[in-house]
Parts: sequence; C-alpha cells; structure tokens
Amino acid sequence: MLQATDVWFGYHQPRIFTDLHGSQPRIFTDQHGSQPRIFTDQHGSQPRIFTDLHGSYRAVLRGITLAVPANGFVGILGPNGAGKTTLLRVLAGTRQPQRGTVTFDGTPLTRLSRAALARRMAVVPQETHLAFDYTVAEVTMMGRYPHLGAFEIEGPEDIAIVEETLASTGTLDLKDRPFSTLSGGEKQRVIIAAALAQLHAGHASQPPSPHPGVLLLDEPTASLDLGYQLEVAALLKQLHDAGRVAIVISTHDLGLAGTLCESLTLIRDGAIVASGPTDEVLTPENVRKVYGVEADVMRHPSGQRVVVPVRQSGTREVP
Repeated sequence: MLQATDVWFGYHQPRIFTDLHGSQPRIFTDQHGSQPRIFTDQHGSQPRIFTDLHGSYRAVLRGITLAVPANGFVGILGPNGAGKTTLLRVLAGTRQPQRGTVTFDGTPLTRLSRAALARRMAVVPQETHLAFDYTVAEVTMMGRYPHLGAFEIEGPEDIAIVEETLASTGTLDLKDRPFSTLSGGEKQRVIIAAALAQLHAGHASQPPSPHPGVLLLDEPTASLDLGYQLEVAALLKQLHDAGRVAIVISTHDLGLAGTLCESLTLIRDGAIVASGPTDEVLTPENVRKVYGVEADVMRHPSGQRVVVPVRQSGTREVP
C-alpha cells in the first residue's frame, strides 16, 4: 500500500527590490518578512537588485493524508493550483515533503533505491519532452530499464512486453514513428504504454512481486479525443479489474474520476476538503466547496457518473 501521512510541502517566495535611481545609496525595507529586513545599496552608480531569501513561505500541500491500497483506484480532484501535481510528485518520491512521510508497503520511499521504486511505481506526466528524436518503440523500451542489470541490453522478452503494451494502448502501428511527429493524444498513449512496460514484471532476472505496482497519472485524458478517452478509461479499468496495478489519477474530469475511481480525494489550496468512497465524496455540496460551482451529479443509464455544472455559486469554502 502507498501511504502519505500528514504531508506538508512548500517553498519560500523571495522578494526582489530594485534601485532604479542608483546615483545615491538607497535603503529598501521588506515589511512582509517575519522581521523587517533592510537592504542598502552602497555602490549607487548603477541600478542594483536585492533579493530577500527569507521572504514569505507558500504551503503547496498542507497536512495531506492519503492511502492507496493494493489494487486500489484513487482519484485526486481539485481546481488549478490546488496542489494535485505536487501531490503526485510527492507520492512518486521525486519531491521530498518538509513534514510527514510517504511509505510503500510500510517502507519510507527515502529508504528505497530509485531502481527498486521504479519497478513498482510509474508516472505518466501531463506532457513529455525528449532531448533526442527517439522512435515510439525506443520511448516505450525506456520503461524496461529498471528491470535490466548493469551492462545488460534488452532481450526478446523486453521487446515482446513493449509490443504488448503498445498494442494495449492502440499505438502498436506507430512503433517505428519518431515520437516528435505524433499528436498530443498519441504521445500520451505511448507514455502510458511505457509506464505499463515499466511495471511489467515479466523479465526473467526479476522475481515477481507479491503486490501490484502503482500507476500515477497526471491528467491522463487531457489531450485525447472522445474515442481515445473511452479507450484509455477502458484500459485503466481493465488493468485495475485484472489486479495488475493500483492506480492514482489526478484529473479535472469529474465524470471520469467519478466513474472509474473507488475513492476520491478533493483538495483545494493544498488541503483536503473531502476524502473517502466516491459516492460519499462526489456530491453537489463538495463540488460547490471546491470549485465554487453549483452542479448536478447523476448516474447515466450507461453506468457512468455525470457532473453537470449549472452556474457559479461564488463561494469556495476555505479548507
């Protein structure tokens, strides 16, 4: 199980002061720090810039506690700037919380090697930019690197896994295309294929794990047309139902999360507003609290959950 407990993360915002007059020494005072800080330009012949490295602190995550059970399907929802992407990065171990802990099966992420963690956890970002013009097959094969030993090259089994994951995301016919020539939606599906290849435990040199891996996705359907949105949603559901992987998605698509996820966490301004089973969390009242929007939440005859925004309420409650 992936567990975040009382996680806080933030950064300082330096304050910059510029003397545009410069002919005489000038004094600048930061009245917003914990104590007033005074900066003096003693050289004055040219404009000078001063930075207060002790400026205000901005908390991006505030006391977040979140559990992702083995084979769980968890959705993280919230408006722009709520901290969803930062939370995913903390869960992935690429950002260290200033307070609190993140553990995987009871072991702190800081005690796991990057290779060991990469065999158990994969991240699909919103956008992917590569330094070189790799083919689709090469990008997907990068997911197999944590499973290879020192100086080991990819083998037939790795190639088969790459083709399997490309086929599962509908991109096998693109395998020889340069990644840079793909559309945004095609690129996203290829990166999902690479993540699935990374979590695939089929390599002979690695014993299978008794617990499924974790797939973290940041806005997985944001760049996809309606058809591929349904394909990706069906793929994620298939992976979850087969018990192959636990899934965490951060998304603005309330309908997608409400249909796929077993549990939801709603955050705003870095703090949890509501968390728990999807039926209990995705309610008109919670949508109003988080987004400041009056909305109807209903079930479509197809079984999918639909959220219809009606009007702005003008009230977002402070968490």
